[in-house]
Amino acid sequence: MKKYLFFIYLFLNLSVTAQNTSIPRQEIPPDYGYIVKIGQQMPNIEMTLTDGTKITTADLKGKVVMLQFTASWCGVCRKEMPHIEKEIWQKHKNNDDFVLIGVDLDEPLEKVKKFASDMKISYPLALDPGGEIFYTFAAQGAGVTRNVIIDRSGKIVYMTRLFKKEEFNEMVEVIKILLK
Repeated sequence: MKKYLFFIYLFLNLSVTAQNTSIPRQEIPPDYGYIVKIGQQMPNIEMTLTDGTKITTADLKGKVVMLQFTASWCGVCRKEMPHIEKEIWQKHKNNDDFVLIGVDLDEPLEKVKKFASDMKISYPLALDPGGEIFYTFAAQGAGVTRNVIIDRSGKIVYMTRLFKKEEFNEMVEVIKILLK
């Protein structure tokens, strides 16, 4: 009987552990405006950060990546960014296996630098003249506030739209799971 109870305990414990370490299955509603899909490899892109550093998709292989699409005129982005700074960037910025880049949609360098300063964010921002990067991930006319999480193998594993606290919290957990 003790052996039987032990196996039940072990099974339940492993089931709970497995649930806590697996990425939630996500269905992306069509109105989110994404043209990329969960499970797809991250598209090949090149980004230039506000400090002039260039980053390519190849540079990100082997890392957990969060791309945060934003713009200074976006009210929802402004609401979300302090949460990204505090709940994600400050917790993971010293982890060499994590990269967070805010991709600013079609604004000039000085405006993007002022935006980062005004928002009191310290994570890097990339320029996206003409929306070339944005429109690699989202459809023409789609709203800007969105996040894309990419695993170490370069696959898209989680995407958000707008700032919904429950979805944001789930994204925070996905990042933690991927960094384990």
